[in-house]
Amino acid sequence: MTPPSIDLRLIAPELTVTGAAIVVLIAGTFFGRGGHPVLRWMAAVGLAGALWQVLRVPPGSSFAGMYVRDALTLVLQSIALAATLLAVVLSGEYVQRTRLESGEYYALLLVSALGAMLMAASGDLLMVFLGLETLSIPLYVLAAFARSDVRSQEAGMKYFLLGAFSTVFFLYGLALVYGAVGSTQLGALAAAAAGPSLLLAVGIGLLTIGLGFKAAVVPFHAWAPDVYEGAPMPVTAYMAVIAKVGAFAALLRIFTEALAARPAQWSAVLAVICVATLVLANLAALRQTNLKRLLAYSSIAHAGFILIGVVAGTAVGATAVAFYLLAYAAMTLGAFGVALMLQRNGQEADEIADLAGLASRSPLLAAAMTLFMVSLAGLPLTAGFFAKLYVFTAALEAGFVWLVVIGVLASVVSAYYYFRVAYIMYAAEPRADVHIAGGRWTGAALVVAAAGVLILGIVPAGFVTFVQQIAQVVK
Repeated sequence: MTPPSIDLRLIAPELTVTGAAIVVLIAGTFFGRGGHPVLRWMAAVGLAGALWQVLRVPPGSSFAGMYVRDALTLVLQSIALAATLLAVVLSGEYVQRTRLESGEYYALLLVSALGAMLMAASGDLLMVFLGLETLSIPLYVLAAFARSDVRSQEAGMKYFLLGAFSTVFFLYGLALVYGAVGSTQLGALAAAAAGPSLLLAVGIGLLTIGLGFKAAVVPFHAWAPDVYEGAPMPVTAYMAVIAKVGAFAALLRIFTEALAARPAQWSAVLAVICVATLVLANLAALRQTNLKRLLAYSSIAHAGFILIGVVAGTAVGATAVAFYLLAYAAMTLGAFGVALMLQRNGQEADEIADLAGLASRSPLLAAAMTLFMVSLAGLPLTAGFFAKLYVFTAALEAGFVWLVVIGVLASVVSAYYYFRVAYIMYAAEPRADVHIAGGRWTGAALVVAAAGVLILGIVPAGFVTFVQQIAQVVK
């Protein structure tokens, strides 16, 4: 029996991220609580090196086809690494200020990014599962990372339970798919999907539920807002982005690549989930007074918008999903970054009311937050506008006119709660117990996020060309 070919050059980016995580974890033992800026820059250098390798490593497959490096891998791994790099820089001063275990913190961020990278490069359902667990387990720990905060401990336990449900459904679905197909390879799934099979349909349904928990789409979003509210602010920002990247990477691999030949078998189910997500998340966000919960429901709503591109089931839809993930990472990390710059009586300023009068205290911070809110709402000249435009265009071309109408109406509803945040910053009186606590590196990361939102909204052509490489894989 010939052993499977293994080409370690293809996984050089993953090896770099793994090595950086180990080095940061070991180095963190010498710095104690609060750590040292050098740990942040060690993590950043590792991520930058991995991103450079992603852009240079040639395509190919390894580990008997379980690992695939193609255009989809290139685009989604680049987004995951760029988002993690921005999150590392954003959170550095918060970690020092709150005296968290920085070595462990940065190592967990890196390992979670590794999981998203593996999901993006999966050619096999077993690899998807390995990536899903590698992505998730560090996030459970990070959610409970503020050991003295009861809310954080509760968030960690709830996220762990959510993850357990996700794992069980995904594994059971994987077993049924194997029983129906005789293989866990996505290529074999594509060949078998052409014929009707109840066992295969149930297996795919369970896989969808497992990934639905991770993407936090309705009705699998339970406790997600509680987790977002209780976790430390930079952790909430990071998990809101990296979990979406990993989950939608797997959804693209399974639905728009492996099951592309028979979209009628799954598109209607995903469309119903999409509509439920858009309606419930936007209506629930209208009632929120906590900024983290507001952004949690915003994250759920945007998962619905991204899912429109998956429902389309075309190369245009997959390209739209990738562009949306890139835009979503910039505007979500930016919005959380502004909140990271504020402090109330030595604690997180996580209420919407804490933003009152921010424009009079720091016009630049208020302008940045307004930009991120406008982009999240999807207004022109911002990344959010083109992100929604592309997923709507993909859905229209695929014949889902009714879904686009619902998406547009959901965007109109979302404008209210996003603009309410901007209104409070400019119209309300400042609170005496809220202070600006961020430093220059958090500010620099905010500049990068704001620049990304504007560039993607004004001159997106270069990034559109980059994500359009996905069409080589999804046809």
